[in-house]
Amino acid sequence: MSERLADLDVFDRKILNVLTVEGRISVTELARRIGLSKSPTQARLKRLEESGIIRGYRALYDPIRLGRDHIAFVEVKLTDTREAALATFNAAVVRVPEVEQCHLIAGSFDYLLKVRTSGMPGYRAVLAEKISTLPHVASTSTYVAMQAVKEEGVPPVAPA
Repeated sequence: MSERLADLDVFDRKILNVLTVEGRISVTELARRIGLSKSPTQARLKRLEESGIIRGYRALYDPIRLGRDHIAFVEVKLTDTREAALATFNAAVVRVPEVEQCHLIAGSFDYLLKVRTSGMPGYRAVLAEKISTLPHVASTSTYVAMQAVKEEGVPPVAPA
């Protein structure tokens, strides 16, 4: 079953919007909030999970309190941008735990990475030992974030 945003009705969208903010809410409370009884809410929730729209649930932690307060954005240029090289790079970069995000970019470089570490020495080690040694990396440019003004997860789902 492959649902898309256009296939979701107002109740499905309400479920997603509530869960985006409160992933641990009980089904009873979720049902009350969206205006349905518990059974149809459970059925909708199960359908959203089985279709892959809801991919899972996880805890959000404060990375600063855990000592990971250094954020760097890294432009990566590759030596080869054919499909096989991109696939090899993709498979390798997902195994670098300090890389929070990796995006293939249309522009003057090939990838943009968001890297979170415990400080500049930690970042320098990750850059030298992990990022620069990824397959097909030709060069990198680093931009250090001074402050996170907004870091949110998934934006709310638009109403039907």
